[in-house]
Amino acid sequence: MTIPTGPAADHGHNLLGPQPTLLPEDPAPQGRLEAGEDPAAVAADHPTSSAVWATLAERALDGGETIAAYAYARTGYHRGLDQLRRNGWKGFGPVPVDHVPNQGFLRAVAVLARASATIGEADEAARCRDLLDDCDPKAASVLGVV
Repeated sequence: MTIPTGPAADHGHNLLGPQPTLLPEDPAPQGRLEAGEDPAAVAADHPTSSAVWATLAERALDGGETIAAYAYARTGYHRGLDQLRRNGWKGFGPVPVDHVPNQGFLRAVAVLARASATIGEADEAARCRDLLDDCDPKAASVLGVV
């Protein structure tokens, strides 16, 4: 999935609130994914990469494997929370979708929202949608969550 990149000026940041969290680059797993390597092999070597788990989740969901997508997305979500917290995020504040390293976490949340809705877990789907909106008001539409 290609997500538009650019300045993070349109993420709804409140100047009095927390600064946007911008995760650092993680080039090793990203490069392997871009080279077309099997995401499962990349996940085995880079299990902390939320982008790898998001890729697995997206492929599973696209392939009709909703429960596998849910599990992969939940793993990517938790790995992303770990990354965000290590980088100063306190559970709230902007996580701009246009910052490429943030996209793995946000993609995992988006798949979790979609998979949750598919299996009838409406509360979880709503929580995920709210989290996307809180992170970046444009994230849900960019990531295909309606």
